[in-house]
Amino acid sequence: MHRSRGLATALALALAGTCTAMGLGLTEEAAAVTPPVAFTADELPTWQANGVVWALAEAGDRVFVGGTFSAVRPPEGAAGTEQEAVNFATLDAATGAPTSCKLSFTVGSGTATVRGLVLSPDKTTLYAGGYFGAVNGTAVSSIAAIDVATCTVKTGFRPAFAATVRALAVTGDTVYAGGDFLTVAGQPRERFAAVDAADGTLKPFTANADEPGRAVELTPDGEHVLLGGDFFTVGGTNSHALAVVDATTGAVTKAYPGFVETNSVVKDIATDATGFYTANEGTGGGVFDGRIALNLSDFGQRWRDTCLGATQAVLPYQDVLYSASHAHDCSSVGEFPDGQRHHLLAQPTASTGKLGWAPDTNDGIGEGIGPRVMAVGAKGGVQYLWIGGEFTTVNGAAQQSLTRFASTGDTGAPSVPVASAVSFKPGEVQVRWRTSLDLDDSALTYKVYRGGAATPIATVAADSLFFRRPQTSWTDTTVTAGQSYTYRVTATDAAGNASALSATASVTVPNSADAYPSAVRADGAQLFWRYDESALPFVADSSDGNQSGVHLNAPALRQTPGAVSGASTAIGFNGTDTQVYGDRRQNVGSTYSVETWFKTNTTTGGKLVGFGNNQSRGSSQYDKHIYMTNDGRLVYGVYSGGTHTVTTAAAYNDNQWHHVVATQGPGGMTLYVDGAQKGTLGFTAHENFAGYWHAGGDSLGGWPDRPVSEYWAGKLDETAVYPTVLSAAQVQNHHALATAPADSVVEVQAAEDTYANAGAPGTNYGTSGSLAVRGTSFYASYLRFNLPAAPAGTVLKAATLSVKTSTMGGAGTADTVSVVPVTGSWTEAGTTYANRPALGGPALGSFAGVPEGSAVQTTGLDKATLAGALGGAYGLALSSAGTDALWLWSSEAAANEGSPKLTLTFGAP
Repeated sequence: MHRSRGLATALALALAGTCTAMGLGLTEEAAAVTPPVAFTADELPTWQANGVVWALAEAGDRVFVGGTFSAVRPPEGAAGTEQEAVNFATLDAATGAPTSCKLSFTVGSGTATVRGLVLSPDKTTLYAGGYFGAVNGTAVSSIAAIDVATCTVKTGFRPAFAATVRALAVTGDTVYAGGDFLTVAGQPRERFAAVDAADGTLKPFTANADEPGRAVELTPDGEHVLLGGDFFTVGGTNSHALAVVDATTGAVTKAYPGFVETNSVVKDIATDATGFYTANEGTGGGVFDGRIALNLSDFGQRWRDTCLGATQAVLPYQDVLYSASHAHDCSSVGEFPDGQRHHLLAQPTASTGKLGWAPDTNDGIGEGIGPRVMAVGAKGGVQYLWIGGEFTTVNGAAQQSLTRFASTGDTGAPSVPVASAVSFKPGEVQVRWRTSLDLDDSALTYKVYRGGAATPIATVAADSLFFRRPQTSWTDTTVTAGQSYTYRVTATDAAGNASALSATASVTVPNSADAYPSAVRADGAQLFWRYDESALPFVADSSDGNQSGVHLNAPALRQTPGAVSGASTAIGFNGTDTQVYGDRRQNVGSTYSVETWFKTNTTTGGKLVGFGNNQSRGSSQYDKHIYMTNDGRLVYGVYSGGTHTVTTAAAYNDNQWHHVVATQGPGGMTLYVDGAQKGTLGFTAHENFAGYWHAGGDSLGGWPDRPVSEYWAGKLDETAVYPTVLSAAQVQNHHALATAPADSVVEVQAAEDTYANAGAPGTNYGTSGSLAVRGTSFYASYLRFNLPAAPAGTVLKAATLSVKTSTMGGAGTADTVSVVPVTGSWTEAGTTYANRPALGGPALGSFAGVPEGSAVQTTGLDKATLAGALGGAYGLALSSAGTDALWLWSSEAAANEGSPKLTLTFGAP
């Protein structure tokens, strides 16, 4: 493609001038997205073509479009009718709608197409190349010059190219072309040529290549031409796919033998002030499909991005390289593994690391490549990144072949965080969430709300990319043992676009440390999946390592009973395609331990836990794993030049919970089952690769006693990974703690509630959605709970009451509200101020004032009094001596909003 030095310079000056005149800076315009990205990922309404767009060029406030199509039509759902557009259209840069300039590129036989468009440095002439014989009926030969002001063919420009022209570049006096041709004006010019910009006269420039040319670009100083294509020789010099030649003679200045793989080609070249960049596509195995940055100072490589996925176009803009491809595997540069295709990417011009800009298309029609060309247009002080190709969707919505993204107006909100909360010990709650996806913002701000309050209790900044969405967590140390809390999280981008609140995460703080998870954390786990989630796809990490996981193909959640006593649940896998894979790419050191609990009666085996180099697809590198054979034996194995395994003699597919730990370190490999050592091997190495932890399945090809299934059919629980070797004593302790008595929590909703009002002494409020409390004039609220009996072998260890203020103004109170026992009889349907029940004492608990804003409020209650009432109905009242009313939701509130609730914690005496 196609962007000459003249175009790049003119564009930069035009944009700078426009922004200066309007008092706008380019950086300021794009400030809503995460720098250095300059464009939002929000697709704009744009007219679309009914075929493939191969070429784009910009002049003033217009964008010229070339390709293989016959008509353009309005954006999906917009008004307007389809218009004829024979392989060419002119669209308004700001609206995306057609202008009055209409040209038809046709040919007598075959299929006409426009493959290259470029503007003269002064932007008065548009040069078009492709395969066509006429423009608006005027005879031409695969290249034409168009007067931009009048939208007419310049008949004085008449070079004769004998085959398709695929790429163009231009200076003030010369047009350079690359393509399939072997002659120009009857003279030998193989794949590359130069003609006079005014009349098309053939110039002496000769850079003959043995295979097609696909890209032509000028260096900013105008002294050299950068050539790209399929070729292996240029001017008789070995130089595959890329060459630098003299702009006057075509003589090779810099050759690149062996620089690009033989089964790869260069599809596009673009330049900026310091370098040039190539888009590369390959076919077959061992290809180079990514991007290369080279320095203009010596034409040497600056960096090479080896992502796989047929890069079609590159565009450097404000120190960012935007690219069009269908990248599906960037693991070689430390990013996403082979899997889903991503068609639009951005990275700094100085490095390979991807930035937070990733709008997407599909592969589309034709060859199924997706986007093929990129250009920047401007109008009214706003810059627009135009994308053309053969796609039929943009960001999941129908849109064919053309789309745009602006430098202003970021309106896309981050995805809703998936949050959960857990508490392992008194005084501490871990709130954790999977970071959100925002296609043009990688730096997001998360707000944590507790108890439905309108003001966040914490604000946390975290980064995420479409392929790297790590868990973020925050620890609340202002909680009280025995009390229940709720949390919700939102994500906000730099433009202020906020996600909806996450689903509510509820947690009860224990009165004593939960023995099993506390031991796992204390022993240094850096990944701890407890599988307590009730919704897909986030698997929370209960360690401090924030190594969350992702459910694949919907394994069965909240399986009970779990392996560990208490409320924690397990996860079920189907043995066919379900698994959990880690969100974080990492390397495993020379010492580690892998631990999990399992329960199965499978006879097809499968992998319980392991490390592999892919996520949603089967790994090609895999070891440090525990798998089960068809007959139920466990195998722990590593790979280093061959497989090295420890195998149990006994089978464990007896449908009982079992505990397995595998360790490796300076002492070699050790396998434990149910706290006992089952085998060792004095082997200390393993395969060193970057990858992800898996639970429930991954590749097992080539391993001894390979089971029928690579996927696990059964349940797993409490999966943990440590960066150290667990000792035999630690393993035994974990096994023993799993059966230690754990606290259980019971939540009891109010069975009846109402309030009395001195201002309406005969009125019953049993059906009201609200409750009220005040000393003067008098309101009092009455609550009745049906208390369960204590589970066998346990006693009541804590009791809390939770209520929620209503949304009415002034619902909170500055006065102390007491919780007292009700000694008189009452009913929800019959109680009034006139017959209200008597209240007892002493107070069971109190709220020392309640702040404004609809939020859950919790107070501890005297457990001795409540313990004596277990197994029967018990009445409480909320009363106050003050004059400031408190308004709460009752059990009759819409959607059971904040219904009064008792939380009872039972445990060992």
